[in-house]
Amino acid sequence: MSDISFHDLSSLDTAQRAGLLKRAEGDLSAFVEKVRPIIQAVREEGDAALIRFAREFDKANVAEGGLKVSEAEFDAAFDKVEKDVVESIRFGIENIRHFHEEQKPEAMWLKEIRPGAYAGDRYTPIASVALYVPRGKGAFPSVTMMTSVPAVIAGVPRIAIVTPPTPDGSVDAATLVAARLAGVGTVYKCGGAQAVAAVAYGTETVKPALKIVGPGSPWVVAAKSVLSSIINTGLPAGPSEAIIFADDSVDGGLAALDLLIEAEHGPDSSAYLVTHSRKVAEAALAALPDHWSRMTEQRVEFSRAVLTGKRGGIVLTASLQESYRFINDYAPEHLEILSKEPFAHLGPITEAAEILMGPYTPVTLANFVLGPNAVLPTSRWARTYGPLSVTDFVKRSSVGYVTSAAYPELAQHARRLARYEGFSSHENAVSEIRDRYLAG
Repeated sequence: MSDISFHDLSSLDTAQRAGLLKRAEGDLSAFVEKVRPIIQAVREEGDAALIRFAREFDKANVAEGGLKVSEAEFDAAFDKVEKDVVESIRFGIENIRHFHEEQKPEAMWLKEIRPGAYAGDRYTPIASVALYVPRGKGAFPSVTMMTSVPAVIAGVPRIAIVTPPTPDGSVDAATLVAARLAGVGTVYKCGGAQAVAAVAYGTETVKPALKIVGPGSPWVVAAKSVLSSIINTGLPAGPSEAIIFADDSVDGGLAALDLLIEAEHGPDSSAYLVTHSRKVAEAALAALPDHWSRMTEQRVEFSRAVLTGKRGGIVLTASLQESYRFINDYAPEHLEILSKEPFAHLGPITEAAEILMGPYTPVTLANFVLGPNAVLPTSRWARTYGPLSVTDFVKRSSVGYVTSAAYPELAQHARRLARYEGFSSHENAVSEIRDRYLAG
């Protein structure tokens, strides 16, 4: 398996190490220029542009007036999906719901800051949110589950899913099953940059939204970038990426097995095995052919492209500390800690959106049924963003309440600071002028 990218970290110079940190959407300039005319067309032509782009980009025949999924299509989806798959979708939604219900903040809290002076926060749901569910390299009912459940728990009044149509002009049946079971009844047949434009500006069929969340291709990420002043684009979620960290207590074959999980998403994914153990690295290399022999041809093609390319492979470090530093520099979307003592490694690792502990917690479980959200920041944004959560679907307002007894002391100090900063109206509002109005 000499074609697998193998990086001996201690032998790389600064530029080569920096090259390992690059992602597919690192430079969006080419995509930005390509999405601008798509966005403009949707803004000007509405539904007609969406139908044309569905035919052009998705090779899908969406009928005029058929951009919104009908109730009949929802009903039919349950007949198209095998009962055991529906059962697993229900199972996953139940766990995701339990997890996210614990995240929901209390509607309002107030704390007495000084005697008679209260301050706190109030949370209210965002009025309208669009959920982007990709389809280009497969069907993703799991993304529907991960985006829909927290939006419903947050109490968003108007939730809509946008997802690319299939060639016959329908929507993936399992995605519709997941949407209905999660509590979302509006799905639009549009994807890519045109979907982002549709929910930003609205069309004859698609209602505009205040925010869009969900992972997507560089086309989607570029469209979000262009439209970020029109619609809140949420956390940056692009092509999949993962680091499988393994110490010398686990079999390299197991590390190779999990290395393929995110690598199989597509050739624009990123996936590294990071280990200080040459024995683990060599065992992983030796195990890959057997793992590939049990995968479908397309997924082998995708994962091989990643592991033989510039954004994947094996990173051999000189020590555990060097492994920790590389992981923190990379700030991965998904991180597995493969070790018999995974918590021993947790402390030094601070930059990862999702950390999965031990050999019984592969990314697969987290992507589908464990409960935490699998819509995660990519491209090193884990340094400042966390996973999608209920709080992404609510907005926070500060609340203050001052009683007559507490007012004089606060006013005195505020007046001094207002005078110092030169704001006379601020000063007047807490001066004897106010006192006269209050006394009257």
